[in-house]
Formats: sequence, structure tokens, C-alpha cells
Amino acid sequence: MQILKRLGPGFLFAGAAIGVSHLVQSTRAGADFGFGLLWALLLINAVKYPFFEFGPRYASATGENLLAGYAKMGKGVLIAYFIITLGTMFTIQTAVTIVTAGIASSLFGVGSVVLWTAVITGICFFILIVGRYKILDSLMKVIVLSLTISTIVAVVLAIKPESNLSFTQVLPTDALSVAFLIAFMGWMPAPLDISIWHSIWTVEKKKLDEAITPKESRFDFNVGYLSTTFLAMGFLALGALVMYNSGERFSGNGGEFANQLISMYTYSLGEHTKIIIGIAALTTMFSTTLTTLDGSPRVMNASVEILTGMRSKRGYLFWLLILVTGTLSIFFFFVSEMGLLIKVATILSFLTAPFYAIINYKLICGSHTPAQARPSAFMRYYSLVSIVVLIAFSFWFLSTI
Repeated sequence: MQILKRLGPGFLFAGAAIGVSHLVQSTRAGADFGFGLLWALLLINAVKYPFFEFGPRYASATGENLLAGYAKMGKGVLIAYFIITLGTMFTIQTAVTIVTAGIASSLFGVGSVVLWTAVITGICFFILIVGRYKILDSLMKVIVLSLTISTIVAVVLAIKPESNLSFTQVLPTDALSVAFLIAFMGWMPAPLDISIWHSIWTVEKKKLDEAITPKESRFDFNVGYLSTTFLAMGFLALGALVMYNSGERFSGNGGEFANQLISMYTYSLGEHTKIIIGIAALTTMFSTTLTTLDGSPRVMNASVEILTGMRSKRGYLFWLLILVTGTLSIFFFFVSEMGLLIKVATILSFLTAPFYAIINYKLICGSHTPAQARPSAFMRYYSLVSIVVLIAFSFWFLSTI
């Protein structure tokens, strides 16, 4: 229990990561390609690993978040981050909230997606205002553990003796499939800017427990990261086992997508599994909605404070209200275009990934990071190769459009 108590930011990372990328994109990858894109899932998790790890590494070594480190590298870096985040945070929040609302409406059988969007946003808002980090920290442990158990059960139930499994790997070549691949990798396991959220959560956790060491912080991160990778494989397997070659196509509408997802699972696995699939899906998306609603206001408020040199007691609340208002506004215009919204958000996340990878690498290897916390020679080479891979995939995608 003591080990579980020390864990925290890693579970928040898992909660933010295990969402659209897993439930929608991983399941869709399995449904459309079987196990053919397993290589992409494992590759992008490996490529992004060092840049996510640099977030808690820097925070635990310096006691400050990545944004403070960016400012030391030059305000231009922080301004670029602020602009990118301002341009993407509403789309990201709307995408995850629509999926969550659709699943809730399908699972409980009452209320429209519009109603559930308002209810879910209100619940998340209340949790963050009343409890802030402490409630978020405790709640996410329960959600991620519950999700892991329910996903394992669902995968086991989906494996049947007559299943003809093929692990032949596929490299998409047509423009539409390449676009899906990049979107799939864009949020797998999460957008790279979540490394900044993770550094902020690490600092907040340190305030609650000052005895946490950098070694424990890295262990916490690895637990969360491995959980996201494992569950991504689980959802891809569910898509491959249940939906591949079924002849069905997913709808771009949030509510219809959720109904298709849950009904197809229960059709194959049995009506008695609906509650298992439903709980797995809803906890997945609720955790993402909650953590993204917390993360974006935190980083926007921190960026403004650093850039202006002025602290605001109500800055977090201000940005939280801005995000809620913007999300609900976009929602009413794009409720029927969930597929398009997710594609735009995920592709933008992939194309901005090299920016975050490069600045995280420069910060962690530079003079602003204590020497003992800087990565080893192996990790540096690993990071440089990963940056090249991210840039290469971005150019490949741009050449196909």
C-alpha cells in the first residue's frame, strides 16, 4: 500500500493517455487492419518514451516544471508553446468529451449526447474545483486499475477457439490509410505535450509528499507508461478479435460510434458482457476528459505567469472556465463530426511532436538540468534516433497529401 500511495503522476499520465488513442484509434486500427498495425503501436510508444520521461525527470531534479525550463531556454520557446496549445486545446477537449458523452448515453440508455456532455463536463469541473490535485491523484488510481482489470477480462472473453489470428504486419500506402496511421500514432500513447502536464503533476505530488525521490518518480512514470502500452495492445486486440472482417464501418457521430462499439462487442461476446465493455469504455474516456480538463488550464496559467512575471490566485479557474466555454461552443457545431474532429486533433499532435521532442531533449541535456539528472549516453543516442523517426514520419505524411 505504501508503494501505491507514492505513485501518482504516472497514473495521471495513464489517465490522460488512455482515451481516444486507445478506445477509438486502437480499436479502429484493430477493426480495419487486424493486428497489422501492431508494429506502429510498439514503435511510436518506444519513440516517444524518452521525451515523456524527461518531464518527471526534470521536475524531480529541479523542483520546477518544464515550462519554467523552457523560459530559461528563451521566452520564444515558451511563446511558441503557448500559441500551439491555445490553438489545439479546445479541439482536443471537445474530441474526448464527445466520445465520453456518447459512451455514457449508450451505456445508460437515457439522455442525449448533448445532455451527457453537459453532465460530464460539470462533474469534472466540480471535482477539479473542490479537490484539485489531491482528489485527482486518488481517483485516477482507482480508474486506471479498474480499467486494466476490465480490459483483461474483455480480451480473454474475445479469444475463441475458432479465431483465425494473423499477425502479418501492414504498411499503409494510400493517402487515406497513411492519414489514419499518422492520426493513430499522433495520440499514441498520448500527445507529447502531456510531458509538460506530467512535470506539473510531479511538482504537485512533491508538495504532498516531499520524501519522494527522483528514482521513485521515474518508477512511477514507468508504471504509468507501461500501463498505457499494455492497454493499447488490449484495445487493438479487441478490435482485431471482434470487429476485423465484420463488414461494419464506424460512424463519425459520437453517439452512433458509441452504440456501434458497445453493440458489436456484446454481439460477439454476449449481452452479459455489455456492462464490462461499457465500464471499460466509460472509465477510459472519463479519466481522459478529467485529466485533460485539468492539464490545459494548468499549463496555460503557468505559461502566462512565467511570461508576465505576475502570479494570479484565480488564473487556473480563469483558464478552466475558458476551456469549458470553448469546448461546449465547439461541441454544438461539431457534434456530428466526431471522426473529423479526432482526425484533425491527432494529426496536429503528431506534426507538432518533433517540436516537443527537440525542446525537451535540449532542456534535459543542457546546463539548466543538474548534471546527475541528465540522461546517459545511451539515452541521448536513443533520443536523437527517435527525433529523426518523428521528423521522417511527418515528412512522409506531408508528401502524401
